Amino acid sequence: MTLAGWGRFPVFPGTTEAPRNEAELCTIVADQVVIARGNGRAYGDSAIGSDKTISMRHFNHMLAFDANLGVLVAEAGVLLADVISTFLPRGWFPAVTPGTKFVTLGGMIAADVHGKNHHKEGSFGACVDWIDVITPGGTIERCSRQENAELFNWTIGGMGLTGIILRAALRLRPVQSAWIRQTLHPLHNLDAALDAFETTQDATYSVAWIDCLSQGESLGRSLLMLGEHATGAELTGDRARYPFETPRKRKLSVPFDCPARMLNSLSVRTFNGLYYWNGSRQRGETLVDWDSYFYPLDAILGWNRIYGRKGFIQFQCVLPLEQSKAGLTALLQATSAAKAGSFLAVLKRFGLQDSAFSFPMLGYTLALDFPVNQRTLSLMTQLDRITIEHGGRFYLAKDSRMPADTLHRSDPRATAFATHREASGLSGSFRSKQSERLCL
Repeated sequence: MTLAGWGRFPVFPGTTEAPRNEAELCTIVADQVVIARGNGRAYGDSAIGSDKTISMRHFNHMLAFDANLGVLVAEAGVLLADVISTFLPRGWFPAVTPGTKFVTLGGMIAADVHGKNHHKEGSFGACVDWIDVITPGGTIERCSRQENAELFNWTIGGMGLTGIILRAALRLRPVQSAWIRQTLHPLHNLDAALDAFETTQDATYSVAWIDCLSQGESLGRSLLMLGEHATGAELTGDRARYPFETPRKRKLSVPFDCPARMLNSLSVRTFNGLYYWNGSRQRGETLVDWDSYFYPLDAILGWNRIYGRKGFIQFQCVLPLEQSKAGLTALLQATSAAKAGSFLAVLKRFGLQDSAFSFPMLGYTLALDFPVNQRTLSLMTQLDRITIEHGGRFYLAKDSRMPADTLHRSDPRATAFATHREASGLSGSFRSKQSERLCL
């Protein structure tokens, strides 16, 4: 069989096993070189084993919930979507969520995913109380900030390379409804976008779609979407009577691989122009359902097929705050000049984070999607260089093609992580195609 990530690039031959219980899983770990795989939503090759890939789909049980503290204990293969469908009707929502709900809890810990609230509440690891990890030899170790703290710190953001995440305890947030009070700000260029992010730091959620093909005085024009969980007092009519019910929406799907020629600078420029115009018409405050605000792409099943048979690659970097304006300007200018526009371009503000190997740091993160071809691969090399020149680093959960020297030049922690893995005997038990490519 062949294995790939959500970007469908690169593709590798591989073997998988799907153990059904802890004893079987521990035996496999004790005897073989493995990497865990959740729902396959990492974009590249981080969940593809160099030798064997372990599917965690059978470890999908929610085990306990403390309704006073909002603490959920669940196995690593539980989907975030199932957590939401179970607990949102009871008044609880994930404290931190990425841009898709079709990820597993183990994958969220391994990538230390971030959401639209990092500037205020940090990444997913901030709401994880403890983790059970299967380490070399097939033993299960519990780790937390107080117990086996080194294993805990390296596991959060460690891309599954410290062991198999088996189960964890995580905190949910109390909410009064399934609605988000969204405020939309059209912003005519990058300067205005950055100013708006900085003056809206009190917003719980903030994210901007950014036009990566705009030029001149319009470079970086954006739609900034702020969000707050709506309270019961802010709802009227049926929404007030049934605060956790939202309209059912018809799912769309992409039934076939779109021709690669459909995604060109003209089609993306046209889409971006229409999207910005439509967003400008909807400026101001509205109530939107939780699914539309947090997971707009989940409404399109198989949206990764839009990029064609060869798949797509994502570039995501974070730039330190003092270098963000100059670095983002250079990145957007290079993308626009290459006419390799991305219609899924996202800008977010990060807050402070002190972690062993997680992606975020104080500054701004930019994510851009491109179809796989020689022109976009060449552009990625240019974007890598710009990022390093401005003190930035890269998100491994989205990476599928970065050379090892690029990672290690951008992030000295990568060398420290590789050294720790070797000294702890982890590198002989847990290896992915990505860890080999990046010399981790």
